[in-house]
Amino acid sequence: MAKTIFEELGGKYEGQGDYLIPCIALPTEEEQPIGIWGQRHLNDLKQYRKVTYTNLLTSGRLNTYLADIDKQAQEPFERLIEGMKQAQGITS
Repeated sequence: MAKTIFEELGGKYEGQGDYLIPCIALPTEEEQPIGIWGQRHLNDLKQYRKVTYTNLLTSGRLNTYLADIDKQAQEPFERLIEGMKQAQGITS
């Protein structure tokens, strides 16, 4: 039996009953904590931007992307809170 393109590129198959299933795993990604803004963006991706979500997930960049989004949103939020504290005269 001739090799498939998948096998020629180094892929392997696993037997499941009468079927051969490709052995495919997602790339590993460093786990980073994701805050509320990253979680909200994740929900938005899953609900409204499914292609972008799938691309980020399968490329192994989803967690890094969400952590970056969270950081970008957290910084202006903290500046806003500090400005509101100063305007109200709150010191702690």
